[in-house]
Amino acid sequence: MDLKSNEPFWLLKNGLTASYPSLKSNEECDVLIIGGGITGSLIAHQMVTDGYKTMLIDKREICNGSTSATTSMLQYEIDIPLYELTEMIGEKGAVESYKACSDAIDILEKLTKIIRSDAGFKRKKSLYFASKKKDVNWLKKEYEARKNAGFKVKWLEADQIVKQFGFENTYGGIVSVQGASIDAFKFAHELLGYNIKKGLRIFDKTEMKKVEYHKGFNLVTVDSGFQIKAKKVIYCIGYESKNLLKENFVNLKSTYAMVSEIDTDTFKNINSTLVWNTDDPYIYMRTTDDGRLLIGGGDEDFYDAEKRDILLNKKEKEILKTLKKIKPDYHFYTDFVWAGTFGETKDGLPYIGEHKKFKNSYFVLGFGGNGITFSVTGMEMASRFMKNKKHLLSEYFKFGR
Repeated sequence: MDLKSNEPFWLLKNGLTASYPSLKSNEECDVLIIGGGITGSLIAHQMVTDGYKTMLIDKREICNGSTSATTSMLQYEIDIPLYELTEMIGEKGAVESYKACSDAIDILEKLTKIIRSDAGFKRKKSLYFASKKKDVNWLKKEYEARKNAGFKVKWLEADQIVKQFGFENTYGGIVSVQGASIDAFKFAHELLGYNIKKGLRIFDKTEMKKVEYHKGFNLVTVDSGFQIKAKKVIYCIGYESKNLLKENFVNLKSTYAMVSEIDTDTFKNINSTLVWNTDDPYIYMRTTDDGRLLIGGGDEDFYDAEKRDILLNKKEKEILKTLKKIKPDYHFYTDFVWAGTFGETKDGLPYIGEHKKFKNSYFVLGFGGNGITFSVTGMEMASRFMKNKKHLLSEYFKFGR
């Protein structure tokens, strides 16, 4: 499955950050992580920190899957509004899921300082605005739900949005204090590099082909024929889990994104803001650390990479038409445009935990617009799982829920 296409900005911006060998011998470890994207790098960090002998493999070059195509918007907001999620799973699960994503942003900031990251972590506000008048009532309901749950939010009327952000044709919106952005591709490589010095072993272009389950360990055979004996296997394979798990637990979607030429002056008023709207599918935007505007959306069902990529030009025009509506005087000069594939679950929540068909194994699968923050939550959950301890969110993130 191809998870990205045509010139993903982060891959081109950063180039070949690091190179890793393929597996050329039989190995043993405490924990084998399958998947070398941002999720795998975070879980590897946690396992190394907890003192486990850890290995990581990826069938591609490291971070060259969906991590190279991410927009890296770090939000506590889940794709399903809080009031709606409360109706679906109850207030406790909904609020705790939102709080976990909020806490994840704080944890990420601390982690960037620990490893002395140069990946441009930046604190930002979040503006969630009504694109249609009919959306105002439920968006105000969402505002009240977040406020009552203790999140720092403020309601802005349409004229206030024009004054503060320069966006026209909106009908009011929620401004949240909590949010951030980062170059996830660069950060993942930094995190892996940090942990290599502490004993982490990484092998790319190494694909899992078969797993044999034994009492107390798994034996993983890779495409070269070599085997890895691991006490635990943690799958951090994101949307490709659809190929491994046969039940219908996630729908694959295509999303489209682009970045402008460098234009440091035009969007000064949103340099510290993540922006998204109530359209379905919604559009999202932010500025990059080198003064570009990143904007995306146009999500639709994923069928195959070829069909997805054929729509690049059409989707670019659709997204820019929406931008023109809220920013009539701005001309967007496209520098890079790409598409990516992501997973959408029925409740907007990830799948983190055990699966009955995979012994001695855990899954950390962050889906939707919160893949990175869910993966940070997955660090704590995986750490507890390894110690045979429960986690508050296990019931809400489990398979078969």
